Amino acid sequence: MSHGYLPETLTRDEADALPGATVLQFGTDWCGYCRAAKNVIEPVLEGVEGLNRVFVEDGKGRPLGRSYRVKLWPTLVFLADGEEVARVVRPWKSEDVSEALDRQTAALACT
Repeated sequence: MSHGYLPETLTRDEADALPGATVLQFGTDWCGYCRAAKNVIEPVLEGVEGLNRVFVEDGKGRPLGRSYRVKLWPTLVFLADGEEVARVVRPWKSEDVSEALDRQTAALACT
């Protein structure tokens, strides 16, 4: 499935209030690193039941990315009930994404 990054559609307060499992994926459609990492990210996250993925087009001065201190793309921020529990920056191994997903799952199991 092809996903495109969209301009910010939520605020930090709204992100903090998201229930359940969410991944905020920061990047751009034209970013070479984002395109390359797609082959690592998609096999792990695509089809995960109950996972809300938000593709956030990031850039200079974008408040949501700055609030999460995003500096490199792609950056995946894993939220459990709105709280950051894991982060992966420029993943090159699917294990990096899998480990973050496992931490997210464990955090949600504790609530």
